[in-house]
Amino acid sequence: MSIRNEGQNQSDRKDAAISRRQALKGFGILSASWILAEMSRWSHSLGDALASGEPAHSMMVPRRPLGRTGVAVPILGLGGGHLIRKNDEEGVRIVHEAIESGLTFMDNAWDYANNRSEEVMGKALAGKRQQVFLMTKMCTHGRGKKVGLLHLEQSLRRLGTDYLDLWQIHEVGCNDDADRIFQQGGAADALMEAKQQGKVRFIGFTGHTDPSVHLSVLAHRFPFDTCQLPLNVFDAGFRSFERQVLPELHRQGIAPIAMKSLCGNGKPVSAGVVSVEEAIRYTLSLPVATLVSGIDSVQVLQQNLHIARNFVPMTVAERDSLRQRVVAKAEQGTFETYKTQALWSCDKGAADQRFGRLEHS
Repeated sequence: MSIRNEGQNQSDRKDAAISRRQALKGFGILSASWILAEMSRWSHSLGDALASGEPAHSMMVPRRPLGRTGVAVPILGLGGGHLIRKNDEEGVRIVHEAIESGLTFMDNAWDYANNRSEEVMGKALAGKRQQVFLMTKMCTHGRGKKVGLLHLEQSLRRLGTDYLDLWQIHEVGCNDDADRIFQQGGAADALMEAKQQGKVRFIGFTGHTDPSVHLSVLAHRFPFDTCQLPLNVFDAGFRSFERQVLPELHRQGIAPIAMKSLCGNGKPVSAGVVSVEEAIRYTLSLPVATLVSGIDSVQVLQQNLHIARNFVPMTVAERDSLRQRVVAKAEQGTFETYKTQALWSCDKGAADQRFGRLEHS
């Protein structure tokens, strides 16, 4: 299992002790300048769409550049992890309504719902593949190129496509993950081979446990196009990806893909600490390309679409006020349990045992 050493524990305590104002110093300027630039790009995109006669519904979700890829994506993405929590039929309906509404960034992963999420999304995308930006992830968890490329072939088959727009390494979070990813025959080699073969357009990695692990991966200066990371109003006060990782992504020109705006389970909303709109607006007001949102019903889809369509960036003062309001819930990771509890084993033998049974499905 993942065991944090004493140095990490001391670092965590230090993070918790840093004042809110110190922890967030400089982010207002970064976010505000980036958002102003993006608002200008959105205006140009809207004008281009009007000139081309593009259907009105596709213009209702604002779009942003996906880093240096040359591609623009909706600011809201459909998360594959929640897609079939009710049933497969609802999952298909969600995908179809999302596409019709202009929400065309599709997230998934090889192991979601024991491989079934990709199957349902593939069924929903039949005849609609070219209308979406399709992303999924290899779930190697420390294993290497061979397993990664096996996952890719299985994902392509389940999704009913011969290429992905984006392929990412899933759940980077163990202390030795960077070494394993970049060793000879590691997952990074799988990314490069797949891109060279034209099976994927862009490549990246994801994780939500420890910003220091993200930084250790980024230190290799690998040509990632994207990085998916948890960003929400609570993150800034505890093991902060916003404070530590987001600036480094911008320094390297890597597109940030946000996730966990509601902390992965919606508990801050059900506890009455923040509203859904506050949580999503906060994350979208950061310099990110898009926000992957967990959507398990058409009702939630419509709710989140309404927020995205009417999105107005929070001012620096609004973000600061919201952080201050929730600071007591942020400092110990109260709602961000994915940072304090290992979601998978960092013991690679245990990972083999857990995922090996799925690899030939």
